[in-house]
Amino acid sequence: MKKYTKTHEWVEPDGTRATVGITDHAQGELRDIVFIELPKKGAGVSQGAACAVVESVKAAFDIYAPLSGKVIEINPKIEEDPSLVNQDPEGAGWFFKIEIADAAELDGLLDEVTYYKLLRGEAQ
Repeated sequence: MKKYTKTHEWVEPDGTRATVGITDHAQGELRDIVFIELPKKGAGVSQGAACAVVESVKAAFDIYAPLSGKVIEINPKIEEDPSLVNQDPEGAGWFFKIEIADAAELDGLLDEVTYYKLLRGEAQ
């Protein structure tokens, strides 16, 4: 089950690993994504720390790690064609996969219902 951050990243755990990306809301705010800088395979990421950069025709934005861990795979398709993130942000437009360092960090993330309440201004 996907979990979400208040900064519009999503994470989908699968055992001790997880896939990370940005939400549909985030890609809609960014609009036309033209460049993505992903973390290097093998790099450590810390929950809440900037770990990637997305550039759109509007501006550049940091992407924050929803969980701590080690990057085990990146999505080369979005580096070649950043528009994949606009087309399918919560599917083919995923950013990277990590080996989860502390599964307890998942407890502090938002579930889908709470995330959408946040978008509507009904949650903090």
